[in-house]
Amino acid sequence: MFKVLVLANNYPPLGLNGVKRTLKFTKYMKNFNWDPTVISTGNIGYNPLDLSLLKEADCAGIQIIRTEQLNLQEIINKQNTPISIPKQIIRNALLKISKTIFIPDNKKNWAKKAYNLAHEILQKEKFDLIYVAVPSFSSLLYAAKLKRDFGIPLFVDYYELWRGNPLNFYLTPYHKYINKRMEYIALHKVDKVIVNNRRKKEYLLLSFPLLKYNEVLIIPNGYDPKDFENIEEKVESSPKMKLTYAGISNEYFTAEYLLKAFKQLSNERPDIAASIELEFIGNLSKENKKLIKVLGISEFVKEYGYLEYNEVLKKIKSSHVLWFMVNNIFNADTISTEKLSDYFGSKKPILGCLPDGQEKVILQEYGASFLTKPDDIKEICDIIIQIHSLYIQKQLPVPNQEFLDKHNVVILTEQLTKAFQFYLRAE
Repeated sequence: MFKVLVLANNYPPLGLNGVKRTLKFTKYMKNFNWDPTVISTGNIGYNPLDLSLLKEADCAGIQIIRTEQLNLQEIINKQNTPISIPKQIIRNALLKISKTIFIPDNKKNWAKKAYNLAHEILQKEKFDLIYVAVPSFSSLLYAAKLKRDFGIPLFVDYYELWRGNPLNFYLTPYHKYINKRMEYIALHKVDKVIVNNRRKKEYLLLSFPLLKYNEVLIIPNGYDPKDFENIEEKVESSPKMKLTYAGISNEYFTAEYLLKAFKQLSNERPDIAASIELEFIGNLSKENKKLIKVLGISEFVKEYGYLEYNEVLKKIKSSHVLWFMVNNIFNADTISTEKLSDYFGSKKPILGCLPDGQEKVILQEYGASFLTKPDDIKEICDIIIQIHSLYIQKQLPVPNQEFLDKHNVVILTEQLTKAFQFYLRAE
């Protein structure tokens, strides 16, 4: 069996974006004759945690080596403590301060520890390939040093863009320049870049002419059929239609326009509004919580807070229609989220409020979707009326099975490991 060394700061028990993509790839690599060893963090900090994902990694027999000791009791204690999300203005200020002080990100200390640990491992054991999942981007810099030191083929998976990331902030032209320079130096050592959509590939090819077209491989986010095998579809026989969102809430993924559209619906068609329940899974922002009260629609809203992944899937499966949005932001067309893949796995109809971009294209291919602009309140209100009518008639659309087959994470992992094979070195 071939061996791949994986550098992933975002890995269970963390519940951050990108965690499940790397977890699922490493889970199924052994199916295709590749044995992963993952170097990750033991410093959980104040990030959301998910023990169910950690259990999945353990059950898959994935070898995880941590730069610090993982204190499970600390995780359990923290899980029982409600997560307090600061106001958006405070989060934005903290993000800008972090991006200004820590270049390229605040994971540089971890990345250096991971590099030293990987260096020791590679001196003792033979590995056929190094795979680094970003963010963090600091880990890409140090992975490039490992490639320089050992000559082992290097793959990088861009779950998010570096310089083109919508969340990035550059205080001065120098900050922008140094980040691009760092990214260029790292990519110069990379053998293969993996991205999760075509727009990211186009962006990287245009930004870094050193990259050749066939050096950037598109492997979309996928869902794991096994996650849904043991979940009963307990959709309550109720006159109320459940419209559910599972995910983060901020200015880039905001419920503001959906809530305002629902307020308009309650004014114009109170009969329909009374037969719909809005469900929010995840930490709803303080701004959105306040808006719900101001609009006077609390009776229609149910908030569950942060749940473990397997509990989220149960809620999704018990819903009737799922909601998803991306706001009008810089490079919104490059965004691809894991959450949408979970939606696909549930096979539920999806209301997508999106600008033109990759997520809109993929929802069109999914088939069971209703699309509006992200901030058009009247359009969102009208489409909810249309969806409710189809729900009453039991005529909600079903997804394209061929599309679902292409987004099976087992198939996607096979594509990834096939790409690995081309870089095996002759003995």
